[in-house]
Amino acid sequence: MLRIGLVGCGRIAKRHAELLGYRQIDGATLAAVCDVVVEKADKFGRQFEVPAYADMHEMMRRQQVDIVVVLTESGNHAKHVIALAPYGKHIIVEKPMALTLDDADAMIAACDLHGVRLFVVKQNRFNVPVVKLRQALEAGRFGKLVLGTVRVRWCRRQDYYDQDAWRGTWALDGGVLANQASHHVDLLEWMMGDVESVFAKSRRALANIEAEDTAVVILKFRSGALGLIEATTATRPRDIEGSLSLLGERGTVEIGGFAVNEMKVWAFEPVAPEDEQVMARFSVNPPNVYGFGHHAYYEHVIDCIRNQRRHLVDGLEGRRSLELISAIYESVETGCEVRLRFVPSECRLGRAQ
Repeated sequence: MLRIGLVGCGRIAKRHAELLGYRQIDGATLAAVCDVVVEKADKFGRQFEVPAYADMHEMMRRQQVDIVVVLTESGNHAKHVIALAPYGKHIIVEKPMALTLDDADAMIAACDLHGVRLFVVKQNRFNVPVVKLRQALEAGRFGKLVLGTVRVRWCRRQDYYDQDAWRGTWALDGGVLANQASHHVDLLEWMMGDVESVFAKSRRALANIEAEDTAVVILKFRSGALGLIEATTATRPRDIEGSLSLLGERGTVEIGGFAVNEMKVWAFEPVAPEDEQVMARFSVNPPNVYGFGHHAYYEHVIDCIRNQRRHLVDGLEGRRSLELISAIYESVETGCEVRLRFVPSECRLGRAQ
């Protein structure tokens, strides 16, 4: 039984704690929780009947922990991962892995130095329809890719941002691109391949925050295909969708729902015998915007550790989508098309204002 400790007891930690604390993951259990706000840690500790700490180093020294999960503010991920690496325990870090490429590089180096495996949470890669789409892509059913699109139309009112002072700040969070849409950006790049250039516009439409709540992005992929990202937390009055679509010379797939969970379009030529059942078999109705992917993600992590398998999203893969998001922010600031690979100069993500 792998024992897992959580560092950070905020909004997303509830999802992790429920899966582990209620023994929903075979082979894993919640061992301890930690948060600098003692009341938050104590609340989790009482609910899941595990020790609670205000200092992660004390937790690591006093508890038997095989994996530690970093669920703190995005801008603090790097310093916490780097500080935890010397304990020699494998580390899971929530998305985005960091807010700057320098921080991401330092995290990867620290984990390599101490022989620690770094897992970046990208749970939507494990959604049932996403897995099916990836299989079709790897089988070559699309032929030449033409266009890839993601749309994140979610509702986050001011009270969401006012829950914590760090939300929506450049130094610790970023806006809709770095936070809510980061999973969708990752999926688009994972499916469509390396990005050649981006051009982006953003604004604060309804939220009183430092960063953006609405953005649009045009992408050109190295394959020659084009891409579109539409992301906003200014949808009213409720969440509408978190969707992904791929168009190719021999087929089209669109996955919709509010958490990339519902197969909307599955059309290929030539038609395969299994195609007529795809719409019914590869859609799920998740209880919230997190979907069911965290469960499959944890099973993947446990399998990788026990059986020495290569993990789907390591530090380098997590850095890849961070570089794309950084390039998008660079384009917003400069008003110019930005080519990857690049060194950020105007990107404000991860910088105190």
